[in-house]
Amino acid sequence: MQEEIRFATFNAFNLAPPGAHLYEGLAPCTREQYEAKLAWTAHQIDALDADVIGFQEIFSQQSLSEVLARTRHYRDAAHVGFDPDPRLEKLTPSVALVSRLPLAEEAFAQPLFPAGVTLPDGHRDAGRFARPVLQVAIQVAPSLVVDVVVVHLKSQRPDFRLGDSVDDPHSYAVGCLRSLMRRGTEAVALRVMLSELRRETGRPSVVLGDFNDTSDAVTTSIVMGVGAQPQDRFYDAYEIRSGSHGVRGAGFSTIHEGRYATIDHVLVSPEFNPMLPGAIGEVVDVAYLNDHLTLVREGASDHGQVVARVRLFERPRHD
Repeated sequence: MQEEIRFATFNAFNLAPPGAHLYEGLAPCTREQYEAKLAWTAHQIDALDADVIGFQEIFSQQSLSEVLARTRHYRDAAHVGFDPDPRLEKLTPSVALVSRLPLAEEAFAQPLFPAGVTLPDGHRDAGRFARPVLQVAIQVAPSLVVDVVVVHLKSQRPDFRLGDSVDDPHSYAVGCLRSLMRRGTEAVALRVMLSELRRETGRPSVVLGDFNDTSDAVTTSIVMGVGAQPQDRFYDAYEIRSGSHGVRGAGFSTIHEGRYATIDHVLVSPEFNPMLPGAIGEVVDVAYLNDHLTLVREGASDHGQVVARVRLFERPRHD
């Protein structure tokens, strides 16, 4: 049995073919810029050296395939993901997963909120995620399957409506509130999905993603189930890593307006919290690859990457 598994999350920052129009006001990347992005992303994936990687901001799964072809260690890795739905009113990026471990079941994307979860009237796509959630079952060992969920929750960028002025403080504030309401609703939907998934499979789970909020934010806390029974919630891998004693160090995954923050997270189910009975492993360490955020790198992402090392026990702990 593989004794250590490395899980990582990687926001690729608008991975799309040259010439693709992604957002209003954003010029399509040139062939030269695309080549630089492929090269940097491939190098960063090899540097992560993770067994399972969840990706965000993938506008083209074919582009991610081109990246993998340029890596040294992932050319034969399993790659699952779905391109954005062209029928939607607004083009949005998708998520993806790459695994050097075999898949136990067919992967699937979940674009819709669970029953009973919806945004208030007046919100676009009130019953669906802005970016569909990806669920993949990974065969970690002959007798162990881990459910991996890849997510990208709504950003903090204001959600403006037609006629809103970006220079009007009221419009800006209301736009921020709309984004918060969507991110919060997506957090509730994700929490319900994770609970249902664990009830259905009874398997350990890992969530990889860009939450667009820190680990102590209300939205992230909703996803983790803070306040629920210990066996019913998820844990920030960084906070429960061995020897952490609850102290946060210098790790960060974004720099925005001079502020350093971690909004990309690896969450683990109780089976990987050694303080709980029945744990089958522990988070040994969490590392951040973020030098490119302070040192200019051509083709680099605007997010740092997060990788968590999980060590499996020889037998579950029952104390």
